[in-house]
Amino acid sequence: MKIRETNPKHILLLSVIFGALFYFGCNHAPEKVSTKSTTNKIQVGVFSGSGASTICIMETLEALKLDSGICGRRVSPIDIQLGVLDSMDVLIFPGGSGSKEYNGLGQTSASIVQQFAKKQGKGVVGICAGGFLFATTEGYPSLEIIRAKTIRDHYNRGRGLISIGLSNDGKKIFPELAEFDTLFVQYYDGPIYEILDSAKINVTAQINSDIATHKNDPKGVTPDKPAFLTTNYGQGKVFVSVGHPESTPGMRWMVPRMARWTVDKPLISYGKSVVRPEINTHEILYYPDVIKFEKENFWNLFGDNNSEIIDAIDNLNSIRSRPSIRWTIGLLDNYFGGCFICKIVLTPALPLPCPPLRFGRWKREGSATAPASAAACAVASSPFDRRESVRSEASPYGWKGGSR
Repeated sequence: MKIRETNPKHILLLSVIFGALFYFGCNHAPEKVSTKSTTNKIQVGVFSGSGASTICIMETLEALKLDSGICGRRVSPIDIQLGVLDSMDVLIFPGGSGSKEYNGLGQTSASIVQQFAKKQGKGVVGICAGGFLFATTEGYPSLEIIRAKTIRDHYNRGRGLISIGLSNDGKKIFPELAEFDTLFVQYYDGPIYEILDSAKINVTAQINSDIATHKNDPKGVTPDKPAFLTTNYGQGKVFVSVGHPESTPGMRWMVPRMARWTVDKPLISYGKSVVRPEINTHEILYYPDVIKFEKENFWNLFGDNNSEIIDAIDNLNSIRSRPSIRWTIGLLDNYFGGCFICKIVLTPALPLPCPPLRFGRWKREGSATAPASAAACAVASSPFDRRESVRSEASPYGWKGGSR
C-alpha cells in the first residue's frame, strides 16, 4: 500500500489545534479578572439603553480602546439606577436618537445623569444624538445640559464626510491638529445648534460644509454652526460633537481625547498610525447620485467575480461609506474556520496565499486565482484595524460626485 507523504505544515497545524483543545478542554478554572489593572484607568461608560444605536455604541467603545489609560464599558438605564455611575468618571451618549435615549433613560436615570455631572463633577460627552439629548430645545424632551437649542426644521439634513475647522481653544484640546485649517469627520443628521447663551458655550470647532442634501433643504444654514462645543454644567464638564469622529478613519482617537478633557486628565498623545487627519482631503456629501453609487457597489459585494468585489470595496472606501466596513465583514478571511490560535500562531508561520473572495466565506479553490490586492488580503485583520491601516495612504478619492 502506498503511503501518502505528510506535509510538515499540516503536522504543525494539527499539533497546535490539538494542543489548544487539550489546554482549553482541561479543567482550568477561569481566573477572576483583576481590578488592579483598571483601578487607575479613566472609567468611561457608553450609554447602551433604548435609543442608542448598536453600531454607534460599538464604534465608540472601539475608539476608546485606542487609549490604554481608559477602561470603557456599556452602561444601561438599569445600571444607572443601581449606582454604576458612582464608579464612572465619564459617561458618553452615542449616536442614535436623542429623544429615544431620553425616553430610554426614564426620569429616574435622567436625574441621576444630571447629578453625575452637576453635583459630582464628572464628565459627559454627547455624540450626534447625544448632542440632541443635551440641548435645551423647546418641545423636545432632553436633559437640558447645554444652553443651546437645535434647529428642528430639516433636522435630517443628510450624511457624509463634512468639513470642519477648529477654533484656537479647539486646537488646545487637539494640538495634533493645530496645523490643519480644515478637517473632515463623518456626519449623519447631527444637531445644528443655535447658541442661547454665548457666555456659557465655547464653540471649539465650526462646520464649514453647507449640508443640504435633500431637494427642499434650505442652503446656508449649517456653515459656521458648531461642530464641537464645550461647556460647564455645575461642577462637571461637557463635550459635544455633532458628527461622528468615532467612525472617521484617522480621527477616532478624538473620542478618548474628549473623555480625558471632561475630567481634566492629561491629554496624552496617540501614535501616528492612529492620528491621521491627512487621509481625508475633501468633503463628500451624500446627494442622490452618491447614494445610488453606494447602493450599486453594495450589491456588487454579492458577486462571484473577484475583481468586481475588490473594486466595490475600493469604491465604497473612496466615498468614505460609513456602513461599508460592516458590509465587508462577511468577506473576512475565515481560512482556518475561525480558529483564533491558528490565525494568531500559524498564519505568520505558514505563508498561505490569500484565497479568492466569495461573499460570506472564502473559496477553497487553489490559490492561483487569488487576487493580489491589499483590500482582499489586509481586510482580514479586524474591521476597525482596516480603517486605520489598509487605506492609510493619502490618495485622492476615486469618486468626486458628492462634493457640491
